[in-house]
Amino acid sequence: MAFPPLTYLLNPGRRITAAFGCLASVFFAMDPLDAAELIMVEQPGCAWCARWDAEIAPIYPKTHEGKFAPLRRADLRNMPVKLKLSRRVTFTPTFLIVEDGHEMARLEGYPGEDFFWPLISGLLHEHVGFEAPPPPAKGTPPAANTTPIGTND
Repeated sequence: MAFPPLTYLLNPGRRITAAFGCLASVFFAMDPLDAAELIMVEQPGCAWCARWDAEIAPIYPKTHEGKFAPLRRADLRNMPVKLKLSRRVTFTPTFLIVEDGHEMARLEGYPGEDFFWPLISGLLHEHVGFEAPPPPAKGTPPAANTTPIGTND
């Protein structure tokens, strides 16, 4: 049977449950207005974008920075219309820190893994209130502070 019987749909308890389910799905699908995000502006053939993809992209969503400001990608030639930029993006990759659809800060280019993390953490802290976790306690093995969050679950 492709459709539930009419008596099933007319049951008041089921209608309320279905209505709640629909509202919940709409609520959770919406972007939070005040949430920060990191938008990576890229273009096909960008060697530095490819390097970022190889070195950072797999780990970014698992880091504190990635949890605080999830990554979204945008094509240089097809920028999101609703995005309010401080100036035109001309280089790829360019990393935009965005809050409520407005650019708060940017990092132009990819300076390499060793420089990316402190630069992006600093920009997130300065412009959207990101607080980095405290440094590991003395005696903590070095591998413990390099493990992304959520990987030991």
